[in-house]
Amino acid sequence: MRDVSLVFARSIQVVSTLVATFLASPERLPVGGQAVIEGVLMRGKDRWALAVREETGGLFEKVWPNQPWASAGIWRLPLFRGLATMAEMLSVGFKALSLSAEMALGEEEKVSPWEMALTVCIALALVAGLFVAFPVWVTDHLYGSDWGSTWGGRSLEGLARAAVFVAYVAFIGLWKDMRRVFEYHGAEHKTINAYEAGFDTKDLEAVKRCSRFHTRCGTSFLLVVVGVSIVVFALAGNGTILWRVGSRILLLPLVIGISYEIIRTASRFPVVGKWVMSPALWLQYLTTREPDEKQIQVAQTALGLALAEPVENESAPAVVEG
Repeated sequence: MRDVSLVFARSIQVVSTLVATFLASPERLPVGGQAVIEGVLMRGKDRWALAVREETGGLFEKVWPNQPWASAGIWRLPLFRGLATMAEMLSVGFKALSLSAEMALGEEEKVSPWEMALTVCIALALVAGLFVAFPVWVTDHLYGSDWGSTWGGRSLEGLARAAVFVAYVAFIGLWKDMRRVFEYHGAEHKTINAYEAGFDTKDLEAVKRCSRFHTRCGTSFLLVVVGVSIVVFALAGNGTILWRVGSRILLLPLVIGISYEIIRTASRFPVVGKWVMSPALWLQYLTTREPDEKQIQVAQTALGLALAEPVENESAPAVVEG
């Protein structure tokens, strides 16, 4: 029974990690970041850097090469590069989450292959149920079973999916551990804002004055995904509820690929980009919290490592992975 409960708890954590990964900006810019358990993951031009606050109060640091998946072959092409980038973010995000959990919480217990397989299956089922099947079921009951053939019905489905996501983020924000993650999310944004504004990122007071909101946060990507899904899912037409749910799962890679290209294009046109990204700032009231000084110092350390700059914080020596 304990094993089953542990697997389910890990599954919830995996789903939350998927949410956290989507909150990371999918753009290929010199600096990007993601909050993890008691820490921050930063991406520089040449390497990833992770800084985690340990139970002892010290900092665990780890860096490894940044080798973009969307840099060769078919994965460099439009649509495909979005899928490669998202897959890379999920992979790196899980790696960083596992390391942060081990260092911050002391979770050294090994996970058996069957536990990992069951955890992933439950997590995928939760994602499919919450963000795909449930919005379809809600639209069925509110609009009627023929909504798939009307733009009104498709728009309602998209709004339902957005509402489910917002409600989920608000709910997990009540969980103490996730509130801490959202505080580190705010610290990550403040540090990146300071860097992009040309401030000294080692100056704690300068970073503290920066906003915890960032226009390129992955919440913008999610809003674009909702809009694109309304159009792309129209390709599935009408049908049974099983067909509508299954077709949306199959079409999701196309939605992600198109959404990535929209975000990528918007980032090249500041005026349009600002208009597209601005609604995400509202959602960041839920996905970020004001960090304390120690959390900001963790983000500063992660950014310094990602940019290969020394940061004057007490910490353990960085572990470099080749």
